[in-house]
Amino acid sequence: MAETKTKKKEWNATGTFDCLAVTSVQVYPFKEGPSMGHIKGLASIVLNDQFLIRGLRVMDGENGMFVGYPTDPFFKGDEFRSICCPMARNLREHIENCVLEKYQASIA
Repeated sequence: MAETKTKKKEWNATGTFDCLAVTSVQVYPFKEGPSMGHIKGLASIVLNDQFLIRGLRVMDGENGMFVGYPTDPFFKGDEFRSICCPMARNLREHIENCVLEKYQASIA
């Protein structure tokens, strides 16, 4: 049984995640303006045609473009707390690649 769980979390030879895949991406780029800051747009994704995640932020940071995940507006700590985020590095990279490719295509 342990082999089955670890096998689901590994990437297959084609470079896609066995368990989850981004099946739809919608990106809403912002028009450039002096008050926009680091946020360049918003995005929504669908995983496996079954799970919708809204509120992803396309960000421009010190190390380049990245995807920020929705945060809890009611968290009272010093930092932000994400509402949802991928736990596997491979899935995070897959989501980021899909969103940033769609963003680049939408601003071109």
